[in-house]
Amino acid sequence: MLELAGQRLSLQEIEDVAFGRLKVGLASSASSKMAGSRAVIERIVEEGEAVYGVNTGFGKLSDIRIPKQELAALQLNLVRSHCCGLGDPLSEPESRAMLLLRANVLAKGLSGARPLVAETLLKMLAADVTPIIPEKGSVGASGDLAPLAHLALCAIGEGMALLRSQVMAASDALRSAGIEPLVLQAKEGLALLNGTQAMCAVGGLAMARGRRLAATADIAGAMSLEALLGTPVAFDERIHRARPHKGQVAVAEHLQHLLRDSEIRRSHETGDRRVQDAYSIRCMPQVHGAVRDALDHALGILEIESGSATDNPLVFENGDVLSGGNFHGAPLAMSMDYAAIALTDLMSISERRIDRLVNPDLNEGLPPFLTSHPGTCSGFMIAHVAAVSLLAEAKVLAHPASIDNLPTSGGKEDHVSMGMTSALKLRTIVGLAEKVLAIELLAAAEGLEYRKPLKPGAGVEDAFQRVRGLVPRLTEDRVLSVDIERVALAIRAGLE
Repeated sequence: MLELAGQRLSLQEIEDVAFGRLKVGLASSASSKMAGSRAVIERIVEEGEAVYGVNTGFGKLSDIRIPKQELAALQLNLVRSHCCGLGDPLSEPESRAMLLLRANVLAKGLSGARPLVAETLLKMLAADVTPIIPEKGSVGASGDLAPLAHLALCAIGEGMALLRSQVMAASDALRSAGIEPLVLQAKEGLALLNGTQAMCAVGGLAMARGRRLAATADIAGAMSLEALLGTPVAFDERIHRARPHKGQVAVAEHLQHLLRDSEIRRSHETGDRRVQDAYSIRCMPQVHGAVRDALDHALGILEIESGSATDNPLVFENGDVLSGGNFHGAPLAMSMDYAAIALTDLMSISERRIDRLVNPDLNEGLPPFLTSHPGTCSGFMIAHVAAVSLLAEAKVLAHPASIDNLPTSGGKEDHVSMGMTSALKLRTIVGLAEKVLAIELLAAAEGLEYRKPLKPGAGVEDAFQRVRGLVPRLTEDRVLSVDIERVALAIRAGLE
């Protein structure tokens, strides 16, 4: 059981809750903090003090005072009016991650919402009631307003939801699960809508896949090196101690581990051995390592965000209610753009290794396009073309969204983060990268077939056998799409 108290969550915890592997509850300390901040809001309502979002309009309308008798309607209208999400729905795990992250924000006790609000979101998680949330429509400030509005809409019993993966009206889903729909009180609609939980959920789950990709790239690269009769000399720890970037050192160690006890290496250690490999082989620690470092940087920001109060205004213990801008998605937007650029470069170096494996001018005596019947058969020729196509798409998507800005809300919200766009682009790039690395794994495995009976390093041999457990050798041309997709799904699940 994960008990929420507004603490920093690990990416593993977020992923485990998103996929239903970890149950969640509200810590008693969180309930106390929430009750304390709620008392502040109730005092403000009673005394009639003007406070943004409690008894005023929103955004450009913040100067309009709202009568006490209309405060409940204010919050309900806020949720309904902000449900302008469009496009395909987020996946169930992404929506579940949003529920977790939003409940954790409320659990910090700085939002002025009743404990019941967070408890309702956690009941939805436990009962597998998942809001249907369109993925388009957020500019990342004041947070992910439209996606979070659709989450809140489900919690109040309106809109659509999934109950154990079945689509139905949210009211029916809540009723079937025995959950009372929320009746929003002063500030609680705003407490559910302000924040970065959509970009955090989508970007976080994409980043989890991206981190698995980074480890898989080492495996694919080591397999390619063996198939191309490369040398592991460039991975000597002395080289990397001389330039001790954390990721670079880790990748060099990983490659050395994968290549240990290689019979293929011993077969060409002496004689006319190559002094240096091409960059795509020799510079794997430097490139793969830089990708790891970029992902680690983005991970640190995401985990800080998971335990941060990102709504507005914030309600403090001494009774102060302060308006600020913690909902602005700039930290996440920039870091996810960075991660997207890094993973696109990972695809780029993988594509270069695929070319070396299939190109008869570069592939160290392997048959053209890795087919034993060149001419009659095309082998991996078009698999490489597909990899180039995927890479080209990723290069376009890697353009940073965080450098864009279009003012909204009548100029009141005049600088926005575009963080949700960054998250969605990152998710797409991760999917493309999984397929490119799947192509490299298949091509490298095919190359190793032509080095038999010699065996590669122990780690490479293990990876080779796992690939062969998914896909047989290419003895004659066949449809490769199915093979590529099968290996890509294995990478997503954690081939490393």
